[in-house]
Amino acid sequence: MRRKLRVLFAAYEAVPFMKTGGLGDVGGSLPQALKAAGCECRVIIPKFMTIPDEYKAKMTHVTDFYVSLGWRNVYCGIEKLTYKGVVYYFVDNEYYFNRERPYGYFDDGERIAYFSKAVVEALQYLPDFKCDVLHCNDWHTALAPVFLREFYQGLPLYENVKTVFSVHNLKFQGQMSDYVLGDVLGLWGIPAAASQLRCDERSINFMKGALLYSDILSTVSKTYAEEIKTPFFGERMDGIFRDRASVLYGVMNGIDTQSWDPATDPLIPHHYDLNDRSGKALCKAELQQELGLEVNPERPLVVMIGRLTEQKGMDLVQRVISEMLDRSVQIAVLGTGDKQYEDMLSYYAWERAGSCSACVRFDEALSHRMYAGADILLMPSLFEPCGLSQMIAMRYGTLPVVRETGGLKDSVKPYNQFTGEGTGFSFANYNAHEMLFTLMNACELFWTDKAAWSKLQDSAMAEDFSWDRAAKEYLSMYEMTHPEIEPWRKRKDGETTEEPVEETAEETAKETVEG
Repeated sequence: MRRKLRVLFAAYEAVPFMKTGGLGDVGGSLPQALKAAGCECRVIIPKFMTIPDEYKAKMTHVTDFYVSLGWRNVYCGIEKLTYKGVVYYFVDNEYYFNRERPYGYFDDGERIAYFSKAVVEALQYLPDFKCDVLHCNDWHTALAPVFLREFYQGLPLYENVKTVFSVHNLKFQGQMSDYVLGDVLGLWGIPAAASQLRCDERSINFMKGALLYSDILSTVSKTYAEEIKTPFFGERMDGIFRDRASVLYGVMNGIDTQSWDPATDPLIPHHYDLNDRSGKALCKAELQQELGLEVNPERPLVVMIGRLTEQKGMDLVQRVISEMLDRSVQIAVLGTGDKQYEDMLSYYAWERAGSCSACVRFDEALSHRMYAGADILLMPSLFEPCGLSQMIAMRYGTLPVVRETGGLKDSVKPYNQFTGEGTGFSFANYNAHEMLFTLMNACELFWTDKAAWSKLQDSAMAEDFSWDRAAKEYLSMYEMTHPEIEPWRKRKDGETTEEPVEETAEETAKETVEG
């Protein structure tokens, strides 16, 4: 049998409809890349009140039905919109989703459980789509594989559905009172489900259910997939990851290479590319002036962009920031976080004016200018499942200094002084002076060997961090769940040949591209 795999991508967020974090970027970008890579990928998310009206106006009603949730029988409508070639389904229930924000309510457990159950129930009501793979993401959809197996297995439509569960943020697992097990989930009378969802005598864990019930598990980098098998990184789930290591994969996220492109970025003052980086020097000079730093091309400008927390290595920075500034390094930080770090950076911005800048706020446009104008990005994370800042920085010719953990280790190739190869600099131990030593080695190269520095920039800017790369890895993962379907591409002698796969009239009849 040769046809496109049909994948339903279930997530709580997807750009441009809803975004509170990195999951929204994944939900907006990965399905488009998957469709381009050769599978029929559609997305299902809640119909939040905060979705812009311009998109709501284009939605069409597909169907409606009722979802059983414990003792409840709850309405569910399915709306549909095609955006940039990808079909998006929206789960409509005003009681659960017509609210000012997506999270932070007393009944979040019930709302999330409803969404997971609605996703599974909807599979039988989508008239032009028969799902092969249900790809669930984070704890918001973690119950879908549980419901699928416990309530729907044995029904002909569902026999073919395999599940993939991706962990994006292991810290948030959806721990709820044991009361939810029966009252909301309706699983109290199923001992196997109850035992696998429980994390102690009085609480259950939504994500634990997905980790045990899904056919394949994935996370957002190969190194992190190994790290979460250990107690330090595993957030009490390490035993499960070790037990299921044979079906655990790491696929590094991509970035939007159109939005993050120094050759076309409308938010930076001067454009440049791999062949001509003269605009980068102009961006640096204007950024130094904007931030109140000494305008000096020979002073390496080090930036940090993101949350100011211990997880991002801010305690290391706090320990040695004075030593950094004593060595003619300029430091510029953009972000918000823990008050102790905000206050520390504000103090040094005052005490070391001209050498240190602290922008304690969220500013998307300024982040673009900082990526373009900086020489070095400092990212000494305690742990980092994937990380996007280091990929964006490399695309702008800003070399990263990172700790070798998670996606940072996978995406940054450390500089080799003997061969000149690399895309940045890295250190292994979570130690402030090891970080400082690595940073100063980078600055030494910046000062003394412009040719080597330029070669590193060339290599960094040439790296492929597009979603196309990630999509091909996910597609290979999906294919493992359905060996009876011949892959859309045939591999011969290491080469890849692409053959068009005809869609049925039923699959294409209703697709119109909007946006």
